[in-house]
Amino acid sequence: MANKDEKFVGIQVSPISILDEGVEPMLDTFQNRFGINSLLIGTLSWLGLKVGRRISSELEGWPDHGIPEPMALKGGSYIKHHPEFYRNTFIDKFQNTDKDLENRDILDMVIPEARKRGMLVIPEVMEPLFKYAGHGSTNNIPIPNLPQVLEVDVFNRISSEPCINNPAYRTWWHSIIEDYARNYDIDGIMWCNERRSPIDNLLVGNSPNCFCKHCRQEATERGIDVEKVIRAFKELYAYVEKARAGEKFVDGSFIEFLRVLYYNPEVLEWEKYWVERNKDLDRELYGITKWVNSDLKFGLNVWNRNHFNPLRKAQWPWEEMTQWSDWVKPITYQHQSGLIYHNEMSALHKSILRDWTPEELTPIMYKLLNLQEAGWKNIIQAGMDPDTYVYGQCEDAVRGVNGKADVYMGIGVDAPRAREDQAKCTPDIVRRSVLATYKAGGKGVVFSPSYAGMNHSNLDGAAEALKELGLK
Repeated sequence: MANKDEKFVGIQVSPISILDEGVEPMLDTFQNRFGINSLLIGTLSWLGLKVGRRISSELEGWPDHGIPEPMALKGGSYIKHHPEFYRNTFIDKFQNTDKDLENRDILDMVIPEARKRGMLVIPEVMEPLFKYAGHGSTNNIPIPNLPQVLEVDVFNRISSEPCINNPAYRTWWHSIIEDYARNYDIDGIMWCNERRSPIDNLLVGNSPNCFCKHCRQEATERGIDVEKVIRAFKELYAYVEKARAGEKFVDGSFIEFLRVLYYNPEVLEWEKYWVERNKDLDRELYGITKWVNSDLKFGLNVWNRNHFNPLRKAQWPWEEMTQWSDWVKPITYQHQSGLIYHNEMSALHKSILRDWTPEELTPIMYKLLNLQEAGWKNIIQAGMDPDTYVYGQCEDAVRGVNGKADVYMGIGVDAPRAREDQAKCTPDIVRRSVLATYKAGGKGVVFSPSYAGMNHSNLDGAAEALKELGLK
């Protein structure tokens, strides 16, 4: 049940909205019209979804507030630079150079006015920061020497994302979190980790990662034979290439996949090593936050692919994540999620699940993932239903954290659509999503992914639900 004394009603806000609408009018609207008391502010990104205006305006038009015209942001950091925190990494020139935002500090602009209104302030940052398809990534990242920290794939080619095991890149993240925790009167930090693992990358047609000298050295110290791993991944890569090309296998595509894994167990050894190093970064950032100020709350913004992909669901159990979080925010962007699920499964149906038609396998996959949604042919147009999808995922998370962390559901409000026939957000969808959260035992909500892309008319649906719950 809703508890007014523990109210957490958040909204993710990009720097451009603060510039467009002004701090005071925007916060008054949040508080008075929508019942919002927590601000999750995008402070660092090269993705339009995180720091810019609506990225789907060509398809969806402009929202009913803000400035209705494109602004091509270059991205970067939207707080003042504190160089003393970046002496242990060569990544130290990453300030934004955007018109009217350069040399301004978004947190300094917001915090005093938020405090006057009794609102929480939480910087939100997401990894990866660069070259993220579907998130409005900028074409050029002007950080000097960035190519020196990029991943190396199984064929020894430089890839497009920084390596999480590169000391300069990892230390950069340590520095960013310490910078926020020490220099600002904030209430916590929200961290989002949306990296594909080696097998995950391979199954969608990418090459497995990462085999740079830092990953090799770390793995060797853990007793892993890296050359065997590389040979094993090349075998699996060859299988996936054949499967995606439509080649027939004697015993079917799925059995052949299991056979390749059986004869190449090093693939799973490397997968576990890489995922655990990914989790280690989360743990390190949590630890730094708590060491600087134990009162700060560290929240995890949890990728929806964790509940749409059986492999990721197995790899990221909820209770384990409570070891490095005070609260979790499962992403459930209901109207958008039909296409997200469709894309997720389509990639698998091109390779390891090629033996079944999507229509045959969807009911089975729904059973595995605890989903009760529209059939394969209608899922994009129908989206996912708040009363089953948001409720079900919230219930799963609440059960999973087992009382060791709070659950604040990520409610999709005009999450960007990619197709004209994709389900649209409505006030009723938002209203029912909020109600479903509290019915399932959630402690709060975060309207996502960015205020700059939301319609006030749809946020009104949230306000209506909060009134019904006695939270507004």
